[in-house]
Amino acid sequence: MSKQSTTLKKIETYTVPPLEKQERLSDHLPGKFESIQSKKGMKKAIEKRLVKLNGETGHTADYVQGGEIVELYQSKPKEHKTKIDLDLEVLYEDEFLAVVNKPAGIVVSGNKKWKLENALNSNLSLSKEKDALTRAEPIHRLDLPTSGALLCGKTHKVVMALNKLFEEKKIDKTYHAVTIGNMDTEGNIENILKGKLATTDYKVIASIESEKFEFLNLVALHPKTGRRHQLRIHMLELKNPILGDAKYGIAGKVLKGKGLYLHATSLEFVHPVTKENLKVESNLPKKFLKIFPETK
Repeated sequence: MSKQSTTLKKIETYTVPPLEKQERLSDHLPGKFESIQSKKGMKKAIEKRLVKLNGETGHTADYVQGGEIVELYQSKPKEHKTKIDLDLEVLYEDEFLAVVNKPAGIVVSGNKKWKLENALNSNLSLSKEKDALTRAEPIHRLDLPTSGALLCGKTHKVVMALNKLFEEKKIDKTYHAVTIGNMDTEGNIENILKGKLATTDYKVIASIESEKFEFLNLVALHPKTGRRHQLRIHMLELKNPILGDAKYGIAGKVLKGKGLYLHATSLEFVHPVTKENLKVESNLPKKFLKIFPETK
């Protein structure tokens, strides 16, 4: 057995049908595998030596005409030995994906040991699918101070499918925030953030008077795009910053010591495998309920 075959895991096999004329391997394969659909992705897989043609490493300049057996491999990721002791609330889990409740105050991923990614193996079961990952992979990000529902993929194919759903804006995300000041009952804000369009719909669920902040509002936020710090910036632009936001707050009106009052409350999308409409919800944190107890 070659050294390469011991470090690769076969995930799909395809037999080339009879062709009228020869085609380059890199031109013929796009769209033939479930895991990789694009021409760019297929070319990259070939260049990474993840494609075998009749048992030998395939090259972009190879030709096929019919009857050839093409195998697609996946690099076996390094074993994830780094773990942190953090109990996560699992909101939903099956063989393909999971949704966990991210606590405030921890990053999702990055170079640090103390990150949510390193707590997934001790909170989720490994998939039994043939293209299972050795650790669930977060599909999106929540800011360090933001809490709530975080989607993770457990297999190679499902990670790709979920990323595509995000790219195509087919995952409906709802957040809840506590904002400061008098604000319109509902509306939409749209602007350009770092050269890209950013859009958010909002609706005030409840408001109370506040001696320090004039008003505090419980607001449902529906981001239509996913720009960095989008919701926090949009609320500041409305002059209704999120309570506890030291970065995007108004001087003299930043609540200290309680953290950011921004929580990802639900994710809704079509399950890429079962095709059922899945809606996973996360309850509001206690600090929200202390201000708005009627929302229990």
